[in-house]
Amino acid sequence: MTNKIFMILTFIGVPVSVIGSLMHWPSILMFIIYCLTIVSLSSFMGRATESLAIVAGPRIGGLLNATFGNAVELIISMFALKAGMVGVVLASITGSVLGNLLLVAGLSFFVGGLKFKRQEFNVYDARHNSGLLMFAVLIAFVIPEVFSMRMEKHETLTLSVGVSIILIALYLAMLFFKLVTHRGVYQHERETEGHDEEEPEWSKGKAIGVLALATVAVAYISENLVHTFETVAHSFGWTELFIGVIIVAIVGNAAEHASAVLMAFKNKMDVAVEIAIGSTLQVAMFVAPVLVLVSLLFNNSMSLIFSWAELVAMASSVLLMVVISNDGESNWFEGLTLIAAYVIMGIGFYLL
Repeated sequence: MTNKIFMILTFIGVPVSVIGSLMHWPSILMFIIYCLTIVSLSSFMGRATESLAIVAGPRIGGLLNATFGNAVELIISMFALKAGMVGVVLASITGSVLGNLLLVAGLSFFVGGLKFKRQEFNVYDARHNSGLLMFAVLIAFVIPEVFSMRMEKHETLTLSVGVSIILIALYLAMLFFKLVTHRGVYQHERETEGHDEEEPEWSKGKAIGVLALATVAVAYISENLVHTFETVAHSFGWTELFIGVIIVAIVGNAAEHASAVLMAFKNKMDVAVEIAIGSTLQVAMFVAPVLVLVSLLFNNSMSLIFSWAELVAMASSVLLMVVISNDGESNWFEGLTLIAAYVIMGIGFYLL
């Protein structure tokens, strides 16, 4: 039923989005249409990556889900940078970290925990990812903010570029570590149980084709979505910070949200956790640095400098997730705790 709804939304939303943008329909109406269409397109991306995940295995499957889930946000952010909305882009990075660690993981733990009293995932991956999360947020994000207090604007940008290059290099090294040198070293036997018995929804070729078409459609709609932000913000009294942290992050990560919760409901917690935490690492260590480097091509360059509210929120999310996930087990109450933290921070950013 859900797939049928998303299919109808997609086949209606894409042409309506094109017609509405050409005929200059009201911005608020188009904002709603664009968001719904992107979410429906994200569902197709999620189904395609799930099919590929069955063929590739849990680690690569989780990486694929995280990558194509973040592709939507990366596209939206690039158009936002082009439009000079640096604050929205930085806020969307914050929103992705909070959304993945608190909302996506929280919903996964909660929904899965309602069906299974106790769910397990790879404790070695959890501990390994904990260290990377601490590095990416508490060092790579906080240090530039601290040093920027005594720097000129151009020096801050130089520092941000240097940090970005290091983050990208370390992210590539992490992929090499997980997928090449230490692939399967810390893998549990249960990760592969029943793997060969499950049939993917779509063939490999069809899944790749759907991903390609959906990505092109998302790119077109995202560019138009960005142009509605200013009007929508003025109409509803929203700040750039709230739009980035909540709206862009949720719309941009819709595919991951749905995929992770579905995997948890099927008791595939290794994939669900890899989507939530792996996506956060990808945002912090790849998406954010890439946006810093891409911004050099535009009039308004983006430094990797967040507000203290954003930094404290991200650091708190990382610490809470590390404490909850380091035992390699989850239940519905831990999920509810993560969701509660997300709601509290959401209220704070709305009122800020």
